[in-house]
Amino acid sequence: MRTRLRQLLVTAVALATASAALPAATAQSQDRQERPAHGGLSAVVRHTEYGIPHIVAKDYANLGFGTGWAQAADQVCVLADGFVTVRGERSRVFGPEAAPDGSLSSAGENLSSDLYFSGVRDAGTVQKLLDQPAPRGPSRQVKDLMRGWAAGYNAWLKQRRISDPACGGAAWVRPVTALDVATRLYALSVLGGQGGTVDDITAARPPTGSATPAARTPDAEDLVRAVRELLPDGSMGSNAVAFDGSTTANGRGLLLGNPHYPWHGGRRFWQAQQTIPGELNVSGGSLLGTPTISIGYNAHVAWSHTVSTGVPFTIHQLTLVPGDPTAYLVDGTPERMTERTVTVAVKDGTPVTRSQWWTRYGPVLSSPDGELPLPWTTTTAYALNDPNAANLRFADTSLGFGKARSTADVLGSLTRNQGLPWVNTIAADSSGHSLFSQSQVLPRVTNELATSCSTALGKATYPAAGVAVLDGSRGDCALGSDADAVQPGIFGPARMPTLKDAPYAENSNDSAWLANADRPLTGYERIFGTIGTQRSMRTRGAIKDVAAMAERGHLTVKDLQRQQFANRVPAGDLAADATARACAALPGGTATGSDGKAVDVAKACGVFKAWDHSMDTDSRGALLFDRFWRKMIRAVPGAQLWKVPFSAADPVRTPNTLNTDAPGFARALADTVTELRTAGIALDAKLGANQFVVRGGQRIPVPGGTESLGVWNKIEPVWNAASGGYSEVSMGSSHIQAVGWDGSGCPVARTLLTYSQSSNPNSAHFADQTRLFSREKWVTSRFCEKDILSSPALKVVRVHE
Repeated sequence: MRTRLRQLLVTAVALATASAALPAATAQSQDRQERPAHGGLSAVVRHTEYGIPHIVAKDYANLGFGTGWAQAADQVCVLADGFVTVRGERSRVFGPEAAPDGSLSSAGENLSSDLYFSGVRDAGTVQKLLDQPAPRGPSRQVKDLMRGWAAGYNAWLKQRRISDPACGGAAWVRPVTALDVATRLYALSVLGGQGGTVDDITAARPPTGSATPAARTPDAEDLVRAVRELLPDGSMGSNAVAFDGSTTANGRGLLLGNPHYPWHGGRRFWQAQQTIPGELNVSGGSLLGTPTISIGYNAHVAWSHTVSTGVPFTIHQLTLVPGDPTAYLVDGTPERMTERTVTVAVKDGTPVTRSQWWTRYGPVLSSPDGELPLPWTTTTAYALNDPNAANLRFADTSLGFGKARSTADVLGSLTRNQGLPWVNTIAADSSGHSLFSQSQVLPRVTNELATSCSTALGKATYPAAGVAVLDGSRGDCALGSDADAVQPGIFGPARMPTLKDAPYAENSNDSAWLANADRPLTGYERIFGTIGTQRSMRTRGAIKDVAAMAERGHLTVKDLQRQQFANRVPAGDLAADATARACAALPGGTATGSDGKAVDVAKACGVFKAWDHSMDTDSRGALLFDRFWRKMIRAVPGAQLWKVPFSAADPVRTPNTLNTDAPGFARALADTVTELRTAGIALDAKLGANQFVVRGGQRIPVPGGTESLGVWNKIEPVWNAASGGYSEVSMGSSHIQAVGWDGSGCPVARTLLTYSQSSNPNSAHFADQTRLFSREKWVTSRFCEKDILSSPALKVVRVHE
């Protein structure tokens, strides 16, 4: 009785609060429009500036309902496309040879995507995870959120007309189930393992005939190169920094989160605030299709993620039974592979049936066009072990963050749930604590195990890339378990590289080693990442910036905002002046291009010299250096690029001193000048004139720069000289948040969703924040009730089944 009374009271308060913000006639009109004839799930959704929804509900199922409804309103076509993917129906809807958007797997075409996801469905993989008790499986709260999310999405489809031309009237936009929502979460978890090798899994075929094994031995260098391309690092990265109270103006913590994610497709962030009065109150960005806040903040704590260097899978080399390539030996005893037969419907064609082959370690990999060059011969096969294939705990981990009151609680959620598949966590709290933790689901490969169990291939790949290739024929090479691990075969929380209460804790997608350059982390296993190796240009620039900020002290949220849009180019600081001098010293002011022709580069020399070493939209010379630097690092091997080599004793400042004597230098310079002149682009053009996106027929200049430049505000623009230069952005800065606290109970938060809230070109929120990003402006968070209710843009709706 007491519980029921509390629920009624909570609901009444939420509804009364929402109604109070509306004129009476409007509230009554919306009540009539949204109130159902019978009971069901419901929520109050209050939109403020830039279409950001503040969702209030009495419990988790109803909160999920409001979240699913609001996400559908902004992103129904992108969401629907993703659900076609996880149902294994892309070939039937779009044709087998077309390609997915890459957000939920690496599949090269729809057919391989469908074969994989249909196999997951047929095997009941996700349902089995849902059936496991927490913490191995999702909590009741998360299950309720998923169930509610599906109901909210379905209710929106039933009660609204789709205005987005990407899917308006399309038959493939259909209601979803809670299992569909869970499968989408599963797809995100396995992106670094099975999801990254879909083509290899679905194309693996037993050899026929008498192929010569020796002729197809995999090359270690090729495998290392392939693994580095497979791991979600540079293509899906991020920056984040937490400052502790010793560095801030008021002794409280600060956090700047700058995730670098795709600007298009199903891996976009979406902003919201989720509130269950007395239970949960959190704001931030959710990955599309997920029911919790992925990166965010509340009244006490803020957190962000960066893609980690941990390798979330292992490869097991199988010794096959002579004469039977679908059986393998373990301690001399044959084990038969499990054949999974999968059938996929195909548009305008007959269904396709293929087999997948599974072992005790996981699926067999083999594909001439796949991600990993691992042949299946008459004597040897390779199987992938992906521990995240048993992990549906991401949402519980995030929910724990949303309810946290301190960085200790954030660490507690990481320890309790162990659900993050491929990211680090950086956090700060209102009491002045900071945190970095590389707490992720990793196969339990110790250096000792790798030494004793690596095959010849693994002895090369593990030191070079952290990829273990273990002898699958030996039972004593099993991964084992840590006592504090939530599932077998993974590292427990005690083994995770963690840094507490440092003046700053920063990560830019390098390993945990230099989360703080004065307090380096060491002692972790190679599979987590490297120690004492060269850092990326972005890491070096970031550490230099944040260390200087911490040393200066008295920091506020405004300092975080300045850091986000400083747009300083570390590569420019190291190389631009040397480039200008070497350019000016070229005989006759000319350089020879790749085509053998002499090019007048004299004007470029002055542009390099005058450039301000930034990627601001009004910076002249930024585009010239960007195009030159891309060509320079392709033309000159890394070992020859700098005259002063890397030193582990001075990792932030080395390597340095550009080697302008390298043969590729003059060629890169000539090719850059030729390229820009051919495109009709002035060498000293403002960056924003040629780095932009087009929204609603209008050009919007875009600040920031590519990975190799080392800019904190990273963007990866798409070069199209015929369209005026960089005419679109594929990925980069996305859900940015700068968060602190002032003792008022309301976080001091500034946010920015660079690509805006909606993918629908007919939405008012299709490009509004993109224009803010162009002008380097921010959204002031409306977290507390007084701020939400005072919004001049406030719109309130009660949504119901």
